[in-house]
This record gives sequence, C-alpha cells and structure tokens, in this order.
Amino acid sequence: MITLIAQTLTAAAFAPYGDVLDTDGAPDRLINGGLCGRYHDRARLDFHDGRAGISLFQAEPRELPYVCDLLERHPDGSQAFVPMSLDPFLVIVAPDNGGQPGAPEAFVTQPGQAINLHRGTWHGWLTPLHAPGLFAVVDRIGEGPNLQEAQVPAFQVIL
Repeated sequence: MITLIAQTLTAAAFAPYGDVLDTDGAPDRLINGGLCGRYHDRARLDFHDGRAGISLFQAEPRELPYVCDLLERHPDGSQAFVPMSLDPFLVIVAPDNGGQPGAPEAFVTQPGQAINLHRGTWHGWLTPLHAPGLFAVVDRIGEGPNLQEAQVPAFQVIL
C-alpha cells in the first residue's frame, strides 16, 4: 500500500482539479454600503445539462491514516463543497488517465476554504476530519447518470 502525504490546499496546486474558494487578498468590491466585501466569481460552475442545485451533506468524520480504494467523478457537472464549519477536511483527487484515475494527490483545507471540483475530476468521497461534517454542496441536478466509479489500488493518506 502506498502512503500519500496530504499537502496544504493552495489555489496553484489544486488548479488542475478545480477551484479553491477562500478570502485570500482584498475583496474584489465592497457592497451593502461598504459593509460587506465581495470575493467575486470564485468557482467555475459547469454543467452539461440540468441546473445548479444546493444540497446539504452530513458526512461522518474520518481519522488518519485514511485508506482509500475507490474514486469517482461526475462527467456532467462540477461539484462544490462548502463546509458549514471552520474545520479542515481532506480532499483526494486524481487526473484522468484514459478514462481511469491517474496518480492521486491529497490536500487538507485550511479553516475558511471550500473547493469546487471541475466537471469530470476524479475524487475521493467527502472526508471531513472533524464533526459535524456538514457541507453545502452545489452540483448538477438533472436527468440521467452523472456518476462514474473506479476501484484503485488501496492507498493511505496521512498529514
């Protein structure tokens, strides 16, 4: 079994897989009479058909080392995970290699970060590291299957 060391989530390192939603830097503009900073258009939502929907997911927290042997992807839409607490979570992603996952990478978010996975990005299951594990998820709502799964050789993730 191989071991992956989860790296700190940064926009540059995560760019091949999706977008990091955070409040780094100054807001793009001030709204609401100057009392609210707007960090504008931080995620590229992309849907083949259907529409964007917001769902709430409650996932059980996991412990490290975390063992993973299955990755999935959604070919018809991007998928954003916005934690509803300031707790970090684990993100496992992999490039596409001819319709199968390539070599995986692991990231751990910092408080206040969320992610948007690009359409078709291979990824692990939602993996909170602390309770309550509650997330708002923005993804495609529509007809037809939008899930592909792939068994991968088991690997473990540590910090």
